[in-house]
Amino acid sequence: MYRVRDLLKGRETYSVEDHETVSEVARRMAARHIGAILVMSDGKLGGVFSERDLMVRVVLAGLDPATTQVSTVMSRNLATVEDSAPVESAMEIMHQHSCRHLPVLREREVAGFLSMRDVMTFELSRKSEELQHMRAYIQGSA
Repeated sequence: MYRVRDLLKGRETYSVEDHETVSEVARRMAARHIGAILVMSDGKLGGVFSERDLMVRVVLAGLDPATTQVSTVMSRNLATVEDSAPVESAMEIMHQHSCRHLPVLREREVAGFLSMRDVMTFELSRKSEELQHMRAYIQGSA
């Protein structure tokens, strides 16, 4: 059984500080080609800032990205998953909470960040491998 930690191997986790401006955070996200980022407050997970937060809570609200701190517009009520949880649990949590990004914790500390794309890519790869094994088995017994 694959665990969430298996999806995080060799991946860098990006974060920003809660006092940074939306403009600074958006620049970093664009430079890394990511749609969401962890927001830390004194070394602890404070929230998540996503492209959706930018559009709804900043642009549509008419706030100035250059002066608005990310802490005032980030998502705070977060679903999380432990890195020891099965990958299927992460998928279920994302589905239940209608979220596309999920902070990963290890003993209450941030261990990573998963996107729905990460999980779907992992599952697709796993299913493709399974299909190849099944085809090889069928061809071998024919």
